[in-house]
Amino acid sequence: MSTTKLGLGLAALGRPDYINIRSKNDIDKSVAAFKMNAAQVLDDSYQMGIRDFDVAPSYGLGEQFLLDWNTSRNHKDVSLSTKFGYTYVANWEVGFSGKHEIKEHSIEKLNEQWGVSKGLLPNLKIYQIHSATLDSGVLTNDAVLARLYELKEEHQLKIGLSSSGTEQVKIIEKARKISFNGEDLFDSFQVTFNLLEPSTYTVLKALLAEGKTVIIKEALANGRVFRNDSFQNYVEAYDYLETLSNKYKVGNDAIAIRFIMDYLNPNLVLSGASDSNQLKQNLKALDFKLTTDEVTTLKSFAVSPELYWEERSNLEWN
Repeated sequence: MSTTKLGLGLAALGRPDYINIRSKNDIDKSVAAFKMNAAQVLDDSYQMGIRDFDVAPSYGLGEQFLLDWNTSRNHKDVSLSTKFGYTYVANWEVGFSGKHEIKEHSIEKLNEQWGVSKGLLPNLKIYQIHSATLDSGVLTNDAVLARLYELKEEHQLKIGLSSSGTEQVKIIEKARKISFNGEDLFDSFQVTFNLLEPSTYTVLKALLAEGKTVIIKEALANGRVFRNDSFQNYVEAYDYLETLSNKYKVGNDAIAIRFIMDYLNPNLVLSGASDSNQLKQNLKALDFKLTTDEVTTLKSFAVSPELYWEERSNLEWN
């Protein structure tokens, strides 16, 4: 049986626009409404048994929402993770036409964002480089790496990274080789992995065998696991997902999450739910187990990383 836990990522809870195929857009997008909803979803998720929460400074006001919730609720049994490297610049402007977030993997940005993120201590357990890439040079930036090791030692943190794009395997392999005083710097890897994009399977299994923490994000492929006329190339996948949904009496989301649990068995899969009902539907993944044949069939719907990431880059903020 899978030992995977489900956690909650706050990307969709902290900002009015999000890269996703959203099923509803007629929601109140004021800061006050989002703050109230975030607190409600966090409370509900805790009541539903979730103890792992992930955020980043670029998730709009998500980090502040989590910080406020963490401080006011004072739970002793939650594990929080956040990141450095991206800054939210859309300023809560709905339909913002420019870049919503800017990447900067510098030592200055690390120190600036850590100054806020450290407020999540002592429940902050994992501190990550946000979307580490080979191009940004962050994995060869001695000042940044040394500072991360310093934070690791001072606060007993796991240091991690999140990854996206066609070079995820290369990024992970590069990070695995970085050490200080004979100790691996990186203990945690937050990776995009789902039934359409499972290209990191082999390296993730190796990490799990080494005792590293593997966290899965974008388990629902930004909404592409739900039937959508814009993606005719997934008709067979949609048909089969719906067959399994009917069999197990759950939504496509629960099937997609359960596939990850039964195929990879990572430590944690993050729900990206934007409300408590979506979260409740996601959590139904814990109530059943797919057969070996069903997992094998779902594996057959994988596409090339190049196609997957090209599609993702064409999704709109909404």
